[in-house]
Amino acid sequence: GPGAGGDLPFFGSVLRRADCVRRCEEPRLGAVSRHRAAEEVRADFQRRVPYSYLQRAYIQLNNLEEAANAAHTFFMANPEHMEIQQDLENYKTTSGKISLIDREARQHMEDYSAGVRHYDREEYELAIAFLERALKGYYSEDEDCQIMCEGPQRFEEHEHLDYKAGLYEAIADHYMQVLACKHDCVRELATRSGRISPIENFLPLHYDYLQFAYYRVGDYIKALECAKSYLLFHPDDEDVLENAGYYEGLLEGTVDPATIKPRKEAKALLRRHKLESHLLQVAAAGLGYAYTEPNYWNRYGARQDEHSVPSSISSEPEDGPRLSLTKKPMPKPDRELKEGGPLLYSDVKFVYNSQQLNGTQRVLLDNVISEEQCRELHRVASGIMLAGDGYRGKTSPHTPNERFEGATVLKALKYGYEGRVPLKSARLFYDISEKARRIVESYFLLNSTLYFSYTHLVCRTALSGQQERRNDLSHPIHADNCLLDPEANECWKEPPAYTFRDYSALLYMNADFEGGEFIFTEMDAKTVTASIKPKCGRMISFSSGGENPHGVKAVTKGQRCAVALWFTLDPLYRELERIQADEVIAMLDQEHLGPSEMNINPKDEL
Repeated sequence: GPGAGGDLPFFGSVLRRADCVRRCEEPRLGAVSRHRAAEEVRADFQRRVPYSYLQRAYIQLNNLEEAANAAHTFFMANPEHMEIQQDLENYKTTSGKISLIDREARQHMEDYSAGVRHYDREEYELAIAFLERALKGYYSEDEDCQIMCEGPQRFEEHEHLDYKAGLYEAIADHYMQVLACKHDCVRELATRSGRISPIENFLPLHYDYLQFAYYRVGDYIKALECAKSYLLFHPDDEDVLENAGYYEGLLEGTVDPATIKPRKEAKALLRRHKLESHLLQVAAAGLGYAYTEPNYWNRYGARQDEHSVPSSISSEPEDGPRLSLTKKPMPKPDRELKEGGPLLYSDVKFVYNSQQLNGTQRVLLDNVISEEQCRELHRVASGIMLAGDGYRGKTSPHTPNERFEGATVLKALKYGYEGRVPLKSARLFYDISEKARRIVESYFLLNSTLYFSYTHLVCRTALSGQQERRNDLSHPIHADNCLLDPEANECWKEPPAYTFRDYSALLYMNADFEGGEFIFTEMDAKTVTASIKPKCGRMISFSSGGENPHGVKAVTKGQRCAVALWFTLDPLYRELERIQADEVIAMLDQEHLGPSEMNINPKDEL
């Protein structure tokens, strides 16, 4: 209010609220030390670290079922954890067919996924039940998320002891962090465990699926209600506008379409979200905060979005207006796909591009390394490789008819430093993998750094006496960052797939073997679109998603060796062993290991 003391009612309300919270907290939750955890503890719980301990404890109690559930719960948030992945495989082997439970699964996310599965099977009654339950759970989780944001906040830009803000500056600093947290609940509730990116357009998609599902079961009032709810988020969506108009036509003469409104909870959430955005942008302009408003309802999401949007009606009635028969386009990738950039090295020879290889984001190159470098790599391989490396010692992880051996770049450097293999040969492995990374980054014209995700020197050897009438593959058809589902013609970007991988490359070392062709297929895992015969210095590189299913034909005689490389654009998923290898290289450089000792000619680089 105006005049002296006009702010007292506001602060009186604040003080009463604080007193209420504090008086309620201790009787309900116990002492503060029991429920206000340190940031390190909160981070461990967010990463589900306690379930790793729980798994070991259950093993000691010989409760394998709960141990498996604990391991699965941890793995869902840590899909890159190889040891837990192997533990899960061991549980399956020991216990037979087990039903794994994610103890931290978000029910609204589980219901949404189930609803989409039923929708895809055209089981619309079941789809409606699960999607409606998912919506109810979403709004409940949103309320919890909003409340949790009112907890303690960190002031990243201020050292506490030096903090000299006045009353209103201090209130603004704290409230803007709370507000930013609340505003981001939309993203938080749309993000699966272990993921960084949310499912794009997550909340509106519920209404999009529902509007069509209700139409298919003949409930046109609910169909129109959900269509109007979706249009709150995307008022210019032509497909849903057309569908809404059609539903209104179906209801004409029985119900006044104007009386059917969007759902109140959707309207309220969107209104609150817009007001939050307005306040954040006002603060950014007036108080010096750095803030950029994300597009939370983007219809064309990042590559994390697994589902096409079911907006258009897929069957046209005999009577009534003509409807669009096509679905919306597939979600656009989060970056523009390009190729044809410079190869950086004068000896590297271009062979085929994506079009010539009948696909997307593919390239075949020759002469990436020389014959002498291939021979030297082969000598290194024979000295450092272990059977089953990278597969927890399984000597035949993909087929019982071949032996699999491998080694990492860090292991090669360690062996070289210890004198067990020539140091220059060990460093060659490191240097050519970096050369391959630079070529891939340049050729695909990436506008951000490409990081190593995993580097593996691998050999597959045909086992004698087991090659007659083989009808299996050396490596089954798969994609590198999603779970290939040939029957559904989908690739699900979720654990245990390495969803953070963006590009892959295979650099071949030899050709003196039979079979072993690298193949691309359609998503049916049967229709071959390209076949490549390995040879020394040849490299195939491609994007790691469902657009590039691939495998390896059976190696029926001899040994096939290659450097397998996986890359990521996300620095959070950089290969740990690569970082350690970089440190070893830095140490070696300090000890004056020059280019002449590395068997690399610097003039090769343009």
